[in-house]
Amino acid sequence: MATTQHKWNFTAGDLTEEGTSKTIQAGGMKIHYHDVGQGEPCVFLHTYGPGTTAWITWYKILPEFIKNGYRCILMDLPNFAKTGPVVYEEPVHNFQAKTALALMDALGIQKANIIGNSQGGQSSMSFAYHYPDRIKKLVWGAGHIGTGGDRYLMGNKPSEGSRATRDMTENPNRETTRRYLRAHIDNQDLVTDELVDYILHYHTHSKELEAARKKSVSVPYDHLKDILKITAPTLLVWGRYDRMCVFEIGINALNHTHNARMVLLNNCGHWVPFEKPREYTAHVINFLKGDWATP
Repeated sequence: MATTQHKWNFTAGDLTEEGTSKTIQAGGMKIHYHDVGQGEPCVFLHTYGPGTTAWITWYKILPEFIKNGYRCILMDLPNFAKTGPVVYEEPVHNFQAKTALALMDALGIQKANIIGNSQGGQSSMSFAYHYPDRIKKLVWGAGHIGTGGDRYLMGNKPSEGSRATRDMTENPNRETTRRYLRAHIDNQDLVTDELVDYILHYHTHSKELEAARKKSVSVPYDHLKDILKITAPTLLVWGRYDRMCVFEIGINALNHTHNARMVLLNNCGHWVPFEKPREYTAHVINFLKGDWATP
């Protein structure tokens, strides 16, 4: 696998992507992750899309989480960034949840808060109902709960975000990458040349990962029947202008999750922790520290 020599300026105080980079063999693959801070463990699963990474999704929230006494473990999902390559044939969110569990086992973590956004959110949800004894609290958003694309009253099929993602995947270049990011991020000022180059690089930097993604099969799976099984206290966080997964999905998830509450952030798209890190962090830490969320 090729290694990058790029020096990106996506830093969290003194923390850098390169300086916090770790790998471990677990779950039948090489898992790449970042492990910073001390205290109660939180496992973070990142946003979906070509070129996305655990670091770009979560780096902005790290200083406040560390200051509040949390150990933050940011895992690159299988066949993203530097995790893998691995070929699978099963529901992708179940596979990603199983990979997160393997990482926890390898690190000797018995129980953690599981926090995810987008595809990482769906995988966090899957983790919660598959492994209820290994999760303390669940935070997720910007994902789906059913199969078949955007089957919701207020959502197009395919969504604008899905179409932009498909175009970038089929023809990756700076123009399609910029359009893809503009569909996912409401604040267009955040779609910088540096971000475009970063995302394009991580989508195209490894032929091995690209081949594994093409060979892998995500078996269709509907989470709706299983979301009813979630017992962990749950916080749903959504962007009002999410053009990938409309916020109606969050309302539907709220209605089907026994111990849940929802936060809807205005002027925000699909990349919630990236676009609104201060608000996101304030709501999530308040939820994690509050005993009012315990049944």
